[in-house]
Amino acid sequence: MSHPSAALVPSDAGYLSPDQRQLLLRFWRCASGFWRGRSASWAWTLTIMLVATVVLQLLTQYFLNYWNRDFFNAVERKDGSELLTQAVRFVPLAAASLSLAVFSVWGRMTLQREWRAWLSDELYRYWLERDRFVHLNEVTGDYQAPEYRIAEDGRLATDLPVDLTLGLISSLMTAATFIGILWIVGGSFPIEVAGLTLTIPGYLVIGVVTYSLIMAATTMLVGHRLTHVMEDNKRTEAELRARGTHLRESGENKSLRPKGPDGLRTIQTALRAVIVAWLKYCWQLMRLTAVTHTNSLLTPVIGLLLCTPKYVAGTMLLGEVVQATAAFVVVQGACSWFTDNYPRLAEWAASANRVASLLLALDDLDQFRAKGERTEL
Repeated sequence: MSHPSAALVPSDAGYLSPDQRQLLLRFWRCASGFWRGRSASWAWTLTIMLVATVVLQLLTQYFLNYWNRDFFNAVERKDGSELLTQAVRFVPLAAASLSLAVFSVWGRMTLQREWRAWLSDELYRYWLERDRFVHLNEVTGDYQAPEYRIAEDGRLATDLPVDLTLGLISSLMTAATFIGILWIVGGSFPIEVAGLTLTIPGYLVIGVVTYSLIMAATTMLVGHRLTHVMEDNKRTEAELRARGTHLRESGENKSLRPKGPDGLRTIQTALRAVIVAWLKYCWQLMRLTAVTHTNSLLTPVIGLLLCTPKYVAGTMLLGEVVQATAAFVVVQGACSWFTDNYPRLAEWAASANRVASLLLALDDLDQFRAKGERTEL
């Protein structure tokens, strides 16, 4: 009679690696449980509080933008009493901005901590129930170093979505609000073409959207392999830890104790793989940094250059130039959410994929064990 576990081992040739969509769906099916069941009330309370904080921060930023306009107009007029009024007006705006920034840190980190604790508990429970952690090697799949995935990838898979989602909400609302300021303050721009006057309405809005699209396309072109590179980096790091743990456990058992040179060769092989993966990751980040840093340098310059002709022509005041340039930078920053966060999106996708791969392997284990039990019957 064959060993029962033999019936559970699928052929390696029949294993198909899950695609990105399947991985993310499996991760979200598990992780979204935080907003359901017993934890739902506290989870939704924190979420609503954070969104409300984002709205209040946007309002504060909106009023600060108009404060910039009024302050620099007073500077241009050399109006001392108005400058004093604006200085007093700045105090409550600064206090509100500071208070909201501090509160947002508390709310964000509290949500991240609670979500991680909930997800880690679910993952450990699923891994340990029915001795799955013992029989996991009976199925093929991508599930190496499961304890590392639960501890480290589970942390990143819950920390990053909170930051990224709040940033995206803020960016969308900021873009919608400050585009209106750009449209009103910038107005239209006349261009002489072959003796004809061509008027471009909302030319600052057209400029910032065009520039943001160019930067987003450049980022995707430069960093399209980043998720794959980060997955390799995490995989090699986990393998190095796993080999070190195996050597330590073998050393504690005299019958399995490896010879020093053999253990060193095992570690050195894993370490070389880590260094190679880290080098690829380094080159990817260097290229993306070149794009994002260039963007941060060019944005305020482009905003000023677009406003300069109207200021020279006398159709735009100094305060309006400062206001429009600040709004241009804010809108471009909001439109560049994808560009600025591409490495973090890739890091989250890599961690979520690794957690989902473990979940799918545990799912497959239950299915194969059920088939094995039916075969024996």
